[in-house]
Amino acid sequence: MFILDWLRTGVSWVLVQFHQLLSNFIDPTSGWTWALSIVGLVIVIRIALIPLFVKQIKAQRNLQIIQPQMKEIQKKYAGDKERQSQEMMKLYKETGTNPLASCLPILLQAPIFFALFSVLQGIAMLRPEGVFNWDQYAPLLQNAHDASIFGVPLYGTFLGADEVAIDGFNPTSTRVLAFILIILMSSTTFLTQRQLIVKNTAPGNPMVRQQKILLYVFPIVFAVGGVNFPIGVLIYWFTTNLWTMGQQFWVIRNNPQPGTPAFDAQEARKAAKIARKGGVVVETEVTDIVSVTPERVQPKRSSKSKRSPNKKKK
Repeated sequence: MFILDWLRTGVSWVLVQFHQLLSNFIDPTSGWTWALSIVGLVIVIRIALIPLFVKQIKAQRNLQIIQPQMKEIQKKYAGDKERQSQEMMKLYKETGTNPLASCLPILLQAPIFFALFSVLQGIAMLRPEGVFNWDQYAPLLQNAHDASIFGVPLYGTFLGADEVAIDGFNPTSTRVLAFILIILMSSTTFLTQRQLIVKNTAPGNPMVRQQKILLYVFPIVFAVGGVNFPIGVLIYWFTTNLWTMGQQFWVIRNNPQPGTPAFDAQEARKAAKIARKGGVVVETEVTDIVSVTPERVQPKRSSKSKRSPNKKKK
């Protein structure tokens, strides 16, 4: 509970700081000011999670490197699942590989999600959470409660749409906006995971099966649970999914794992670039593209007699 209280304070403080900053340009009572403050919260959190994202990339590369050893273990202990699991764990330990590292960014966002959910619920019930308990920020609680986008309050939910009518908001508009955001949140979750599997995973990688399970599990979980998420939380998850897609696209394009379609595409781009510059593409044993620029041959000065072979000597 202490950790959750600390997170509620941190989340609400970031929201309030962005709200005060944006109030210099946008109406402080507008729901868009609070919605953009949630986007600002996403940016702050994702920047803080960059070190974990780096660990995630390293873990994925390690899994790719030890893939032949994993296949050998699976083949050798095909009839003994317990021994197979023990050998896999031993291999992970020896190589410093954590197969769960790819889930760390999303798992560590879960407490922040609950903190934001709690703050928005407090706004809905006019119950101060986090810094809204502080005297200097207490007046902003009513401001956040009355703010709306497209006529929908940020604390409104799909299933609880009828409750917003008490505060004068339209339940139908709340359901429509919540439904659209749930679709966007679920689809971006699916596309992000699919991008990783299709472009940056080797065909024979034993982790593909697990990744394909997550490809469908996460969107379904978000879609089912999303009917209870406040509009503000749906905005948070949709925004963080967009960040993840962009960040992952950049990494896959510029630093793909060897043996993947993204790696082959990068090598093709390198070869095309070298060819445009007049170089010669040479494939090395490690499949790196090497540019070999043809050596320019300096024309030799020929003698006067050789330049005019048909001229008669006097």
